[in-house]
Amino acid sequence: MTPADTGASTSVDAATAVTAPDDPASCDTRVAPGGPGYRRMSLALFLAGVATFALLYSTQALLPLISGDLGVTASDASWTVAAATGGLAVFVLPMSALSERFGRRTVMTASLALAVTVGLLVPFAPSLPALVALRAVQGAALAGLPASATAYLAEEVRPRALVTAIGLFVAGNSVGGMSGRIITGWVAQEWGWRVAVGVIGLVAVACAVAFRLLLPAPKHFTPGSLRPRVLVRTVRDHLANPLLRRLYAIGALFMTVFGGVYTVIGYRLTEAPFSLPQGLIGSIFLVYLVGTVSASTAGRLVGRLGRRGALYLGAGTTAAGLLLSLAPSLPLVLLGLVLITAGFFAGHAVASSAVGKTAQHGRAQASALYQSAYYVGSSAGSTVGAVAFHSGGWAGTVAVGVLAVLGVVVITVSGSLAARRQTGEVPVKALGLSR
Repeated sequence: MTPADTGASTSVDAATAVTAPDDPASCDTRVAPGGPGYRRMSLALFLAGVATFALLYSTQALLPLISGDLGVTASDASWTVAAATGGLAVFVLPMSALSERFGRRTVMTASLALAVTVGLLVPFAPSLPALVALRAVQGAALAGLPASATAYLAEEVRPRALVTAIGLFVAGNSVGGMSGRIITGWVAQEWGWRVAVGVIGLVAVACAVAFRLLLPAPKHFTPGSLRPRVLVRTVRDHLANPLLRRLYAIGALFMTVFGGVYTVIGYRLTEAPFSLPQGLIGSIFLVYLVGTVSASTAGRLVGRLGRRGALYLGAGTTAAGLLLSLAPSLPLVLLGLVLITAGFFAGHAVASSAVGKTAQHGRAQASALYQSAYYVGSSAGSTVGAVAFHSGGWAGTVAVGVLAVLGVVVITVSGSLAARRQTGEVPVKALGLSR
């Protein structure tokens, strides 16, 4: 029986393999907090996260304006968002394979360069098909960032600092997602959607240039093979690992909650008893700043509670926010959004960093599979959450979210029980999520 079949032994071996270099007596040359290059690396990947999500969701707040300008329906205009996220989901695995062969920094740089170039062309799209096509190419280009970034950090950062480092990258995602919606909304109000998208493109250019200047050259990267057979075998190995499968499911379920809530919350706030204007509704994305904080502090949370405890806390916080949002009080609804956002980003940072720590080969492919599951969860949450809202109101959307959170808890507990059955001991390293 292989380690992947036993489950618990994989987590023990993986944890031992990656934490041993933290012994002060060792000659670990990877970057640690306070060490040379750590701040530059963290800032570079934070800016990459900002650029990625600002570009990815740059048209989401502009759909009514795009619909009016191009004379298309709202459902047609929504393809400008779906094409970008779909392109990312489809191409994240092939792009991760390129990063195994040509290097993480090379692929990330090329991806950002192509994405920002397309971003500067988007404002000049003459028709909806042209706009959707450009957005699809942009999403495909951005696919080179998420998996390559986490693989880069897993190779270049000492294991005990990995959650914090990836948390900062996720924090950049939250800032980019927020700015991509808020900035475009305010700019479009004065000058139209084309100028707004162009401004986001320029912001992304600045982030991309700073990223390339700041990011240190990798010191621990070993080129892999581009042979399809090798790629298929690597993917099969990851999918055969029960620890990784659980982490992929956890990421998808957390994103199901988040995607559903933020797709539907606008409808909730335009209805009685709130009846808020669209401008104020757009400003709720400032809540993303809470995610920036929770993601960037996930490392300290894991240090206190262990990764398994941090997942439980993230799930509990998210569930509490969902239930609180049912109240017919605007302050309580906003507090609920704060808790949902904090719980989601903390859980996402913990799960995604655990993927890089658990995978002992083909880290880019392991991270790519996580990203694919993550965006599948986003699509599922948006679709199912909207259907639930139209059939049962906000309570229906909350019910979908609570079920997804329960799924996270069940998966985490089942991993612990599986480890106990295999080892006969209390599973302190279940799911590959050791302290």
